[in-house]
Amino acid sequence: MSMYQHRGIPQNAQRLNELLEQVRQEFDAQVRMNEGYEQQIQQQVQEAQLVREKVYQLEQTHMTIKQKYEEEVVLLRRQLDAARSGAPPQPGMPGPPQHGGPSSVPPPPSIGIGTQNLFQGIMTGQGGQGGLPPQPGPPQEQQPPGPQHQMPQPPPGLAQGPPPPPPPPSQQPPFQQPYQQGPGPNGFPGQPPQSTASPGPGSKRGMGRPPTGPATPQINNPMPYPPGPGASPQVQNHPTPDHRGLMPPHPGAMVNNALGDLDPDRLPNHVKKTRDDWFVIFNQAVPRMLDVDLVHTLVHESVVCCVRFSHDGKYVATGCNRSAQIYDVQSGEKVCVLQDENVDLAGDLYIRSVCFSPDGKYLATGAEDKLIRVWDIQNRTIRNTFAGHEQDIYSLDFARDGRTIASGSGDRTVRLWDIENGTALLTLTIEDGVTTVAISPDTKYVAAGSLDKSVRVWDIHQGYLLERLEGPDGHKDSVYSVAFSPNGKDLVSGSLDKTIKMWELSAPRGMQNPPPKGGRCVKTFEGHRDFVLSVALTPDSNWVMSGSKDRGVQFWDPRTGHTQLMLQGHKNSVISVAPSPMGSYFATGSGDMRARIWSYRQVS
Repeated sequence: MSMYQHRGIPQNAQRLNELLEQVRQEFDAQVRMNEGYEQQIQQQVQEAQLVREKVYQLEQTHMTIKQKYEEEVVLLRRQLDAARSGAPPQPGMPGPPQHGGPSSVPPPPSIGIGTQNLFQGIMTGQGGQGGLPPQPGPPQEQQPPGPQHQMPQPPPGLAQGPPPPPPPPSQQPPFQQPYQQGPGPNGFPGQPPQSTASPGPGSKRGMGRPPTGPATPQINNPMPYPPGPGASPQVQNHPTPDHRGLMPPHPGAMVNNALGDLDPDRLPNHVKKTRDDWFVIFNQAVPRMLDVDLVHTLVHESVVCCVRFSHDGKYVATGCNRSAQIYDVQSGEKVCVLQDENVDLAGDLYIRSVCFSPDGKYLATGAEDKLIRVWDIQNRTIRNTFAGHEQDIYSLDFARDGRTIASGSGDRTVRLWDIENGTALLTLTIEDGVTTVAISPDTKYVAAGSLDKSVRVWDIHQGYLLERLEGPDGHKDSVYSVAFSPNGKDLVSGSLDKTIKMWELSAPRGMQNPPPKGGRCVKTFEGHRDFVLSVALTPDSNWVMSGSKDRGVQFWDPRTGHTQLMLQGHKNSVISVAPSPMGSYFATGSGDMRARIWSYRQVS
């Protein structure tokens, strides 16, 4: 008799087959169930997308209706003011426009659609009467479109009637009194009327939320703007006091940073420097350490949106309508015009940001057609074209590695690009439009300012958020400019709240969730009369520079927060300021269609 039980084997094989069949059936059932779940999820995603698109369409309709309503309100206010004063109707103050017919009244800045928006008012310097007397030259009405976003309507005072007529020429001082503001409706400072600028290209989607693309999940508490017109609720809306002629009686008195409030005609000669079409007021309450002189005036045919020096300091680039231009700093001669001839010639195409590569071979330009172009300067050809942004590009920066470019756009993203491979490296998404970007000197970090009043700093290589600079000591309105200090440890930011802030960044840390709101505001610089549109640090870190819608440029001491001087050298908003990396020079770009190169030097 055999010791093996062969008769049991067939029974075990049959049982095994039954178990395998049972497992297969359960697996098939689970697969069918999962397919059903996937179909349900896909259907729900599609439904959510449809809802999102409907909400976006409703938002756009709401903005259009609100814009029309506010236009009617502004026109009625003008008529009411004219009726109260008993003055005859002024040009630009007719009755409500007949829809479908022309009107001589330019529409007020829109909330988010089209080119007549808040940034357009910034470009034209409609914030006051100050600065310099009218000079012969090209008309000042041209203006590029700017960031379009769901911001509150500018103060109603922005659309009031024209100021009183100036005195006869025999009674006029050499300079008009700088940037005076009187109270307007609802406590807002009064402003001159909008210029009759012809609008730019057709309407575009504003800088609100686009219909696709989720916001960064780490950021949980965006700070929305209030629904009604006016500034953010944190900003005091009192008329600016008139400090003209009130200089501290001696150096030990309280430091007055509001140099733009002072009337140069009432100041002694030793605290001012007056030339034909520019002047400087020095802060009498601090030791005088700087002097400024004009080197070159670079006349353009449109608003100058941006200025930037090459890294060797020999050239300065400007961005204006349809072209970027490069000038020799020493001679002031135009050496290069970069313009894409393949672009449709109809309408405007403003270059809002320019930056040189570290070796000076390339110039990157960002424009309202959503494209980044990298130009080979010597050959006048386009080396790279980067597409991907869904809205206008407002800011670019070239990294010191010579191949990485950062861009910021109204589509709520910061993007990094590699010019060697011609590829996109990274996309960082936030809740609101990005107005300004900067890469740290060591190419480790990228900073961005946004319409949501915050400054963010990311790790470039890992793509995670390191800092979010905001809070009680942060800005109270949109951030329009950021710049790293030469050592990369500090950051300065300029805002529509009229202030500049210096931030001390935290030590590098690993990824945290939620991300830290690190960084400390170590200094707030107050003294500008209007929006701060551009900030920078001199290469020795001794001075913070700022350009403002009040048409002034100020130099600030980062150690004390006191202003050293205020330069009024433009007849319109100073949209861009840039120091030379080699020191001794700086450039300004303005809505008066001029860029200017200046020298600054230490005085004993």
